[in-house]
Amino acid sequence: MEINLSAIPEDQREAVAALLRERGELKDETASLKSETAGLREIIKRLEHLVAEFNHLIHGKRSEKLSEDERQLAFEDLEAAVAEANEQKEAQAPSDPRPRGAAKRNRGNLPRDLPRIERVIEPDSLQCPCGCGQMHKIGEDRTERLDIVPAQLRVIVTVRPKYACRACTDGVRQASAPAALIEGGLPTEGAIAHVLVGKYADHLPLYRQSQILARSGIDIHRSTLADWVGVAAFNLGPVVDRLAEHLKTSTKLFMDETTAPVLDPGRGRTKTGFLWALARDDRAWSGDDPPGVVYFYAPGRGGENAETFLAGFDGILQVDGYTGYNRLARPSRKGGEPIRMAYCWAHARRKLKEVFDRDGSEIAAEGLRRIAEFYKIETDIRGMVPELRLSARQARTAPLVAAFGEWLQEQRLRISAKSRLGEKLAYIHRHWDGLQTFLHDGRVEIDSNCVENLMRPIALNRKNALFAGHDEGGKAWGRIASLIETAKINGVEPFAYLKATLEAIAAGHPQGRIEELLPWNFNPSS
Repeated sequence: MEINLSAIPEDQREAVAALLRERGELKDETASLKSETAGLREIIKRLEHLVAEFNHLIHGKRSEKLSEDERQLAFEDLEAAVAEANEQKEAQAPSDPRPRGAAKRNRGNLPRDLPRIERVIEPDSLQCPCGCGQMHKIGEDRTERLDIVPAQLRVIVTVRPKYACRACTDGVRQASAPAALIEGGLPTEGAIAHVLVGKYADHLPLYRQSQILARSGIDIHRSTLADWVGVAAFNLGPVVDRLAEHLKTSTKLFMDETTAPVLDPGRGRTKTGFLWALARDDRAWSGDDPPGVVYFYAPGRGGENAETFLAGFDGILQVDGYTGYNRLARPSRKGGEPIRMAYCWAHARRKLKEVFDRDGSEIAAEGLRRIAEFYKIETDIRGMVPELRLSARQARTAPLVAAFGEWLQEQRLRISAKSRLGEKLAYIHRHWDGLQTFLHDGRVEIDSNCVENLMRPIALNRKNALFAGHDEGGKAWGRIASLIETAKINGVEPFAYLKATLEAIAAGHPQGRIEELLPWNFNPSS
C-alpha cells in the first residue's frame, strides 16, 4: 500500500518517511533471511545425506566387501564433502558479531624439531591514542600453522683441492673422494633412498617419478632411476637376509602370500608371480622381539616355496587355510621339524559372512554371533603377558569354542555338504585342530590379520605399478619392501633409515656387524 506523504501534516512527514524506510529495509532483510534459510536447508539436507552415506559405508551390508583401501578412499571423499558443506554453511550464515565457533586449530601436533620461521606483525602505530607517548609491549599472541615446501632439489658439489711442494717433486697430495654407492654416478644415497621410498612406500612408479623430477627441470629417464633401484636392491640384500635369519629364530611367525604380476617378455603379457610375507609381531602379548616382515618372491604359489623360505624355522606358524601350507606340518618336511599350525578365525568368520551376505542364512548368523564372543574376550586380554592370556582363554574362551564345535557338527549333519553353506562349514571342520591352537599358547593370536595388514602395501604397489618388469624385479620389490615395512612398524621413518643404511654400506660397513643395520637398530640421532 502506497502512502501519500503530502496528505500527512508537515511536522509528521519526516517520522513517517523514516518508518517507511525502516519497513523497506525490514522487507529486504526478511527476503534475504528467507533466501539464506532456504540455502541452509539445502546444506542440512546434503549433510544428512552424507551422514547416511557414512553409516552405510560403516554398517551397511556391503561394508565388509570393501577392502581397507577402498574404505579409506570413500572416507576421504565423504569427509571432504562434509568439510565443503560446512564451509558453505558458515559462508551463508547471517552475519553475527558473536564468534561462530571454536577456531579450527590442531594444537600439539607439530613436532618441536620442525624448522620454524617467525613472522612478527607489528601494529601500524605504537603511539598511544590519548597522546601519552609510545606504547610498551605487555605480551604477545603466538599461532602456529603448518606450511609445506615442495621437495627441494640441490646439487652437492665436492671440491678436492690438489697440493704440491714448490721446492721438490715428491708428488701431489689430495683428499680421497668420499665413498658413494654408485661410484662416479649422479645420485647421492639420499637421492636413491628418495626413489626407493617413492616407489615402494608411496607407490609411485618410476616413470611418474621421472615426470615429477622433470617439472623441476631435472631430466632423468625412468631407466636411469631403475638402475639406481637395482644397485640399491643388490647392496641391501645382505641386510634383508640377516632380517630373515633373525625372524626365523623366533618360536612363532605369521605367513601369507599375494599375487605379484610379472611381465613375461617371451609371451608379451604378464604372468602371476607371488610375494610371500614372513612376519613377526609379538606386541599383542608384550614380547621382547621387535616386529618385522620379509617378503620373498617366487614365480608360483606352490607349497614348496613356503618350505624353502621357512628352512631353519621350527615353531608355530599362523596362516590362513591355504592347502599349500599342509606340507609344512608333515614329518617329511624339508628344512626342519614339522611345524605346528595355527589357523585363522578371521578366515573362518569370513566364510560364514559370505553366506550370510548372499542369502541371510540364520545358521551363518548364529556362527557369526558365536565367533564374535571369542573376539570380545581377545579385546579384553590384548597386551597382557602370555600367561594371563592363556589363563583367560582356558577359563572363558575354551568352553565357547567347545560349544561352537558341537554346534558345527550338528549343522553339518543337517546341511548338504554340496551346498554353499555346507562347503563353508566343511572348511571350518577341516581346520578345526589348528583353529584351537590359540587356546593352548598365550603367544598365539586368534587370527592372522597382522600379516594380512602387512600385505596391503604390496597390493597398493601392485595397483599403481600394474606389474614388475621381470622375476628379478619381483625379488627387488620384496627386498626393499621388507626394509621399508619393517621400519614403519617399528616407528622408524623409512627415508631416514634407507639413506643412513645406504651411506653406511657405501662407506664399507663390516659384514660382521650387519645386525647394526636392521631397521629396529636405527638411531636417527647418531
